[in-house]
Parts: sequence; C-alpha cells; structure tokens
Amino acid sequence: MEKNAGGREVSAVRKRNKRKEAIILNGWCWLFMSLSLIFYILFQGYPIICSIQYSFLDWSGLTHNAVFIGLQNYVELIHDKLFWNAFFNSFKYTAMIVPLELAVSLFLAYMLNNERLGGRTVYRTMYFIPVVTTASVVGIIMIFLLGVQGPVNHLLVALHISRTPVNFLGNAKFAMPALVVISLWKDCGTYMIYWLAGLQGVPKDVYEAATVDGAGRGQVFFHIVLPMIAPVGGVIAILCAINSLKVFDMIKTMTEGGPFYATDVIATYVYRMAFSSEVGMPRLGYSSAAALLFGGAVIAIGTVSNVIKDRLNQRRMQ
Repeated sequence: MEKNAGGREVSAVRKRNKRKEAIILNGWCWLFMSLSLIFYILFQGYPIICSIQYSFLDWSGLTHNAVFIGLQNYVELIHDKLFWNAFFNSFKYTAMIVPLELAVSLFLAYMLNNERLGGRTVYRTMYFIPVVTTASVVGIIMIFLLGVQGPVNHLLVALHISRTPVNFLGNAKFAMPALVVISLWKDCGTYMIYWLAGLQGVPKDVYEAATVDGAGRGQVFFHIVLPMIAPVGGVIAILCAINSLKVFDMIKTMTEGGPFYATDVIATYVYRMAFSSEVGMPRLGYSSAAALLFGGAVIAIGTVSNVIKDRLNQRRMQ
C-alpha cells in the first residue's frame, strides 16, 4: 500500500510539473506573439471593424455629419456599372498575371537552380532587383519608355514592326496587357525565390537516379521535379493571386484606371470614391461598402474552391 501511495504521489508531482512547464511555454509563446498581435489589432482588425461600420453610413469622412442609411450603399453598388467594371477587371488582371508569373518564375528558378550555371548569384540578384524597386518609380519610368514618343515606339517603327507609334497606356486595347507585362517583370523575382526554395528541397539523389536512367532535363522536370514541388506551387499560386487582387500602386501611377476605366480595379475604384476629388465630395461610407463587398466575394470564391479541391483530393484517395 505504501508503494502504491508513493507511486501515486510521484505521478501527481510529474503531472503538476508538466502542467507548469506547459503553462510557462504557452506564456512565452503568447509573450512573443503579443507584439505582432497588438500591431495586427491596431492596423488590421480595428480598420476592418471601422470599415464595416462606415459601410452603413452616408459619410464623406471630412465632417461629423454621418447619417446611418443601413444597406443603401450596398443596394447602390449593385446597380453601379463602374463598380462591376472594376470588379471584373480585378479578376481579369488576376487571370492574366497569375499563370504568367507562375510559369516564368518557375522557369527562371529551375534554370538558376542548376549548379553548373556560372554566376547564378549574379543572375538571381538581377532578377530580384525590380522587386525592391519602388512601384511608383517603375511606373514613371515605364510611362516614359512606353510613351508615344518613347524609345519602345521608336524601336518598333525603326524595325518596321509597327507603321505608327502605339499608345500602349492610352489605348483601352493595349493598356491592361501592358500593365500585366510590367507587373510580371517587377514581381517575378519574388516568386522565383519561392520556387528556388521548393526546388532546393528536392534531394540530389533524385536527379542523379533520373540521369543514370537516361532521363533528359525536360523529362526530369515534368515527371519527377514538378510533382514533388506541386504543394509548394499551390502556396505560391495563392500568394500570387492575393497580391494580384489587391494591385494598386502600379495602376494608380501609370493609368489611374484609364483609359475609359479599362484598367480600373477595385483598389483604384475605392481610392477614387474615398479620397479623390474627381467624383465631387468623397464618399468614405460608399467606398467602404465597395471594399467589403469585393472582399466578401473573394472569400466566397476561395471557400468554394477549397471545398472543390478537398472533394477532388478525397476522390483521388479513394
């Protein structure tokens, strides 16, 4: 009986010690997370709550006379053609830029992951420099380069590729593709680094075994490497889609949503309604409703796509 009692006391002490250790560990975790949590609440959580509140108001943001109007802003948005134009332009831009960025960045990463390539570090730096360049600076430079009297048009005319100069940013037909190409050049380096991280996780033995079996570089990539880095590719695709849906600075600098709202996206639409004087008195409540409606649509689309993906994975497992 004494031995059983002693054993119970020892086990009870061990349980208490484990609980103390768990409490201490959790305390340290919360302590290290507290700063990030505080900043998130201040600069993300609180503004979101305020935006929800503002969306029910008729308010310019410049006066104290905010009138509660319920869902009237949302009803007006549903009948606003410019809002839906910006709404679909956002997804159009995403559909154009995401596949290009994924493909080009993966190609660059695969080429630069080759240990036999000399000067790999230099090439990586060159492709990453546009990422750290300010978007407004890039936009101003590109306006000069793509202008009617710019060097690009001079080159096209001199090589007889085009008879007359092309107004890339002033023509509704060419403005969106031009923005896509410029954004591809600027942001491709970020996703190249992500792909490099995934490629460097592939064991060298896999390459060696495939080479011994007589597989070419293309066969190794499509049949071995690509399936192994597919999970990383899914994460990169999500990040790329998120960044493209919230594009603002490049479009604001280069076209401001023009010409004739051909490149107007939700970010520029919300900015114009909330802060710009071209629509008269700013409408902070209306713009908040537009941002929330678009955000809700993105969340709904993401939820549906995740459900479909889970069901497809379950069928494959079966």
